Amino acid sequence: MIETTPQPPLTGGRQRAVALLIAGCFFMENLDGTIVSTAAPQMGASLGVSATAIGLVITAYLLTLAVLIPLSGWLTARYGARRVFLSAIVLFTLASLACASASGLGELVALRVAQGAGGAMMVPVGRLVALSGVATPDIPRIISYIVWPGLLAPVIAPPLGGVVTTYASWQWLFLINVPLGIAAFAVAWRLIGGGPSTGVGPLDWQGVVWTSAGLGALTYTGHLLSQADGPWRETAAFGAAAAVLLALAVRHLLRAENPLLDLGTLRVQSFRASVSGGSSFWVAVSAVPFLLPLLFQEAFGWSAVRSGALVLFVFVGNIGIKPATGHLFGRFGYRSLLAVSGMVLAGSLVGCAFLTAGTPLWLIAALAVVSGAARSLGLTGYSTLTFADIPQERLRHANALSATANQMAAGLGVAVATVAVRLGGPVAHGLLGRTSPALSYGVAFCLLAPAALVAAVGAVRLRPGTGDALRGGGVRTSGRAGRTGARTT
Repeated sequence: MIETTPQPPLTGGRQRAVALLIAGCFFMENLDGTIVSTAAPQMGASLGVSATAIGLVITAYLLTLAVLIPLSGWLTARYGARRVFLSAIVLFTLASLACASASGLGELVALRVAQGAGGAMMVPVGRLVALSGVATPDIPRIISYIVWPGLLAPVIAPPLGGVVTTYASWQWLFLINVPLGIAAFAVAWRLIGGGPSTGVGPLDWQGVVWTSAGLGALTYTGHLLSQADGPWRETAAFGAAAAVLLALAVRHLLRAENPLLDLGTLRVQSFRASVSGGSSFWVAVSAVPFLLPLLFQEAFGWSAVRSGALVLFVFVGNIGIKPATGHLFGRFGYRSLLAVSGMVLAGSLVGCAFLTAGTPLWLIAALAVVSGAARSLGLTGYSTLTFADIPQERLRHANALSATANQMAAGLGVAVATVAVRLGGPVAHGLLGRTSPALSYGVAFCLLAPAALVAAVGAVRLRPGTGDALRGGGVRTSGRAGRTGARTT
């Protein structure tokens, strides 16, 4: 069994400070995954390439995250959380600074890979530190600090990117990470502990190859799907390759003695539900802040400022429900609230399908608030349920597997939304005999609603009492003892 070198106990204010530090890193990582899209025309003109070619800058970052996140667990055990986390912040910050000075597309893409490598280690390793040794009933409080910045970043990225490129230059999209990275490093130097573990096996190189290749092919498939006129043959080829490679990865991970990712954690019902239902929920959640600005600007003809201001009401819903989240889960339980959040999110997506340029702004804002509240409640619930019944010795595997699934789902959400918009025109024409940009987006919202409903159905199928250990109603045990009773099916 692997023994971990203990770090100083995280209690009280120190525990909260670590969680907030990880939240800040989570915000930086998610912001950089989306903010570049708004500056594509300016970046393309500056680098002498087309705006569509800038998509590679986004894809390189997301692909690197997907490929390297599975390594986070082994690296933490082998080299220690403190060393890996501090190195990740330094790499992310220096790569951000270098991105701002890039003079060509190839150079920028290479630097984005380096930036993604830092981001891939920051959040999973930091979350592992924040949760290590934490009593099970305290997990919701820690997760609540970490999750909300990830909800904020995709919402504010479009308006923030527009403001930066309007009043400054695209280089500042990367330079804003420098002071944030310096501050994060200074705080992490004081707070983060944890040395290497003993009994760590050799790196599972076969697992690295199969998993990285499969996740990389899947991410690139999503990139091709998100292009306006993506090559279908190439897309199908990469999609098929991703399926084959991931199947080989699963086959290897189930047989390996010391696998890169321990898929045995999926035998824990609550963890399996959080990964499957959470991934489906993430797909639906990622589509809203992507599609709403496009609907407002392309179909309604509104300005970027007006559309951005309305989309910010999604974040109002996120924050508005946050103080009550703990009470709601404690009162009604995870099964009920996850089902409700999935159904409400699906309903809000269908509601967006019926928006028109003449819809009162207060009604659009109210719908955005409801959508934001549902996404906040659902993602907090799934993120918390992930660790409800995981034994301490499997925590690093569960953390890496959960982070990988969430990253893939969030990244593919935009691709799925893009495909839904493409299908919207033909579907609207087939059903109504006519089409328009507004109808295309309306159909797209309806096509995405089932993703939220799938999550809701999965929640309904949970056993009554799932997640009760997190509700604080039972005996408060130590972090290790609180997770040794994991139930499997």
